[in-house]
Amino acid sequence: MATVSSTHAPSTPARGTLTGIACGMGAGALWGLVFLAPALVRDFTPLQLTLGRYLAYGLIALALVLPRWQRLAMALPRPTWWTLGWLALAGNTVYYLLLASAVQSGGIAMTSLVIGFLPVAVTVIGSRDAGAVPLRKLLPSLLLCVAGVACIGGQALVAPANGAAGKPMVGLLCAIGALVSWTAYAVGNARALARLPQVSSHDWNLLTGLMTGAQSLLLVPVALAMGAAAHGMEAWARFGAVSVGVAVLASIAGNALWNRMSRLLPLTLVGQMILFETLFALLYGWLWERRWPAPLEVAALVCVTLGVLSCMAVHRKPAHPGAVIASTHT
Repeated sequence: MATVSSTHAPSTPARGTLTGIACGMGAGALWGLVFLAPALVRDFTPLQLTLGRYLAYGLIALALVLPRWQRLAMALPRPTWWTLGWLALAGNTVYYLLLASAVQSGGIAMTSLVIGFLPVAVTVIGSRDAGAVPLRKLLPSLLLCVAGVACIGGQALVAPANGAAGKPMVGLLCAIGALVSWTAYAVGNARALARLPQVSSHDWNLLTGLMTGAQSLLLVPVALAMGAAAHGMEAWARFGAVSVGVAVLASIAGNALWNRMSRLLPLTLVGQMILFETLFALLYGWLWERRWPAPLEVAALVCVTLGVLSCMAVHRKPAHPGAVIASTHT
């Protein structure tokens, strides 16, 4: 672990930027699967999907973190546990509960549309950080992102979602709630990692998994009180496979890549990386529906790609020439 600090604005080296972007793309590819999961097991409720995914996540995290538990527990100040608690709640439990509800009510396209605004929300918030790239320089990238999301939204209105529950307003409200929840997580998580250079990205992910698993246990009585529809062995086996698969691929591997990226890129560029989740979610949706993308969806892909490239170009130039680089490698 090496740290070099400066009083000037931080700027990411080119190599670190490319590595961070690669990690962001990988996280987006894995996180896009969470949009498909509710469609794969539509017979189960969003609460059941949330409990299945995060109980599996918590158990896997527990097994992996046990050998280092004493060292990690001593390295974390007490207030950090409260931070882990609200990050797990906002970025995992509440977010996925709302996202699963949105997919089942309004479809993958509508949900992807709303979640697609995450880069705009996170980038605007990140532009207020000390030393961040000014918002005016990010305007072309943000406009391209908004144009891309508008194209996706237009397509969602033109072509109803296949297999959705036919409650678009309920789905829209749930998706907006998921947007707010994950925006808070993305900003809070990046800032928490910056304050804790002594904790690796992987260990932070496992600790988040432990906290999320504990929260899921508290929700089990709620799920039992709400009752559950009868399912056959085949349905439960599919549900278990999807829950474990999403826990391993999205929660363990995807979160690890995201945390690594959060330490390599400034918050304004972190916001742009969330676009890859939207793109992969759309790709998986097209494959699931066995169709080619519509013209508006192709236009959205072009706008989103140009928006990310535009943001990358801005971050290649240090905000203050001659400034000493501040970086942390774990």
